[in-house]
Amino acid sequence: MRSCAAFVATALVALTAVVATVDQAEARKRRGGYAPPQASIVVDVNSGRVLQASNADAPRFPASITKVMTLYMLFEQLERGKFKLDSELPVSAFAARQAPSKIGFDPGETISVEDAILALVTKSANDVAVVVAEAIGGDQENFAELMTRKARAIGMRNTTFKNASGLPNPAQVTTARDLTVLGRAMHDRFPRYWRYFQARNFEYAGRNYRNHNRLLGRVDGVDGIKTGFTRASGFNLLTSAKSGNRHLIAVVLGGRSGRSRDAQMASLVDEHLPRAFAGARQTPVFAEGRNEDSIVTAQIPDNRVARVEVRPAEVRPAEVRPAEARPAAARQPEQQRPEASRAEPVRTAEARAIPVRVTPAAPAPVAAFAPQQQPAGPQLRWTTGQQPAAAPARPASGRQAAIQTAQADPVTTASTASNPSSGFVIQLGASDDEKKARAILDNARTKNREVLSDAKAFTERVQKGDATLWRARFAGFDDSKEASSACSALKRSGFACFVQRI
Repeated sequence: MRSCAAFVATALVALTAVVATVDQAEARKRRGGYAPPQASIVVDVNSGRVLQASNADAPRFPASITKVMTLYMLFEQLERGKFKLDSELPVSAFAARQAPSKIGFDPGETISVEDAILALVTKSANDVAVVVAEAIGGDQENFAELMTRKARAIGMRNTTFKNASGLPNPAQVTTARDLTVLGRAMHDRFPRYWRYFQARNFEYAGRNYRNHNRLLGRVDGVDGIKTGFTRASGFNLLTSAKSGNRHLIAVVLGGRSGRSRDAQMASLVDEHLPRAFAGARQTPVFAEGRNEDSIVTAQIPDNRVARVEVRPAEVRPAEVRPAEARPAAARQPEQQRPEASRAEPVRTAEARAIPVRVTPAAPAPVAAFAPQQQPAGPQLRWTTGQQPAAAPARPASGRQAAIQTAQADPVTTASTASNPSSGFVIQLGASDDEKKARAILDNARTKNREVLSDAKAFTERVQKGDATLWRARFAGFDDSKEASSACSALKRSGFACFVQRI
């Protein structure tokens, strides 16, 4: 009897443990399948100081924050003139098959570039992410390779992309620290497009889509940028917050719910924004360059994330394969679709390809000190809760049937006689004040005396339209390997940079 009672007691304990395990598993499932420990980081943009960090360099799944890099690639093409905001992008059968969240297109329909931007920012549409990927890279696989190269070029050392949307892929990983690099790069590099991340609502095809970023308008100072969620990643958020001259970029990854993630981010902003540096910016303005030369010359460090393979910069340019052809007789879009959706789409892969190796003119970095002027335009079809900024002017000729290939406005430069005339240079940033540019150089040399001991610091005046900028540069490098090594050291100490042959 005693042995029987002991057996029953042991069985009950085991059954209780099993039930508890099942209950915990079900609870995790109800919470969205949260798996990893949370990661977070808060970076003071002006000073470069890390104000808070927890698991900041641990590999995590980015989920839909991936779409920030997708938009980065799209904005780059807009600046080069490869697209215009009213260019029409075709929807392939593969794009239409993507899992929700999505707009819900039929193959053969089209969406304008501007609508695609807003669909990615607000609805976080996976089908639109693939449309953009195919329009730029030919297919999503090629586009993901270009995304990864771009990530490494701007200083995201532990990030690898495998798709444009953030849908689950075990090899698509990032870190909280890398995402602050992306947030800062997006802010500094594309100031004229930053306003899209402030859109709270977007109307399209008779439907209204609300931005998933619930902190907009609710937390003082928050002005973007993107949420993300998958079962494996938990609830993610990349945020920018400003107050006067103070500016933070913050990341929370792996929240157990959208509400708890938002509460944590609100707490981080409330705590650290008042403590952020309010003086003149000490970190260089991000100036990765408006050409692919920075991708080719930037040294790619060894990947430190398990199971992730990254092709080095020395490999040949990715072969761009044509996207799925649009059916010759695509059915008409639904009646409530915008009139723009019936415009003729881009048809050739050649028009959509990004050149990976080019020999462009000297890049013209965008300085946060001198943001581009916004031309007047029509009323935006989306709301920010604030007085909306004017959209870039539409071309007088109406919608274009093909992607424009015209080059951007030429940039003229004027250098002093003492500036180097040969070899390789490292550019750190640009400012509308030569003293600020020199301060960037002094700060970089102070933190990297060993690698910059023989380098010559100089500023170069750049004239773009009515704006005068001063580039902060180091010269004295005889070969690209030496310059790339020094640039990598600068990135490790918090400076964005790229290498250029004179």
